[in-house]
Amino acid sequence: MAKEVLVEVSARHVHVSREALDTLFGKGFELSFKKALSQPGQFATNERVQVIGEKGSFPAVSILGPIRPETQVELSATDARSIGVKAPVRESGDLEGTGGCKIVGPAGEIEIDHGVIVAKRHIHMTPADAAEFGVEDKQIVSVKIDSPERSLIFGDVIVRVSEKYALAMHIDTDESNAVLAPAGTMGEVILGVYRSKTAVPIGAAVFMFKF
Repeated sequence: MAKEVLVEVSARHVHVSREALDTLFGKGFELSFKKALSQPGQFATNERVQVIGEKGSFPAVSILGPIRPETQVELSATDARSIGVKAPVRESGDLEGTGGCKIVGPAGEIEIDHGVIVAKRHIHMTPADAAEFGVEDKQIVSVKIDSPERSLIFGDVIVRVSEKYALAMHIDTDESNAVLAPAGTMGEVILGVYRSKTAVPIGAAVFMFKF
């Protein structure tokens, strides 16, 4: 029987530290709750900031709460190229050697020299979910998504296991556009054969294109 997971789209957003929030919005400012997200304790806020790169900016990027130990900006690869910032594909929190940008709020601005990433596509699972799917924390899997027009298989999907999580796969807006995934899309988790960090499901054909 296929093991399926809800696929959620994560648009560009910012996580802020206490120090950054004080600078951007004023000393002692607290984030205001807008709506709960699927992961327990995580929420969208009413606060917005401007994210500025070398070639452009996004004027109203959402902040997600709660506050974190370090400020982090999550963009799609298209976002990063459009405003001219370096944004390697990383797991959340793995910020060493990442790009920087300017962040402007209503009370001040900060310049971060690292912290901008393209989030590595991933699945949140509880230990019970992981046992049911037959996977472990940090395991790499593939996920097949059926779409009326653009079905595909996402490789290099990292499994993240914690009691604090709720079962869901997260992709960014580039990935969502690639599959034209509507709200409520489900993905089938595939356990394949992996070589050199590349997911190759058993029996899959490999094609090479030269331009």
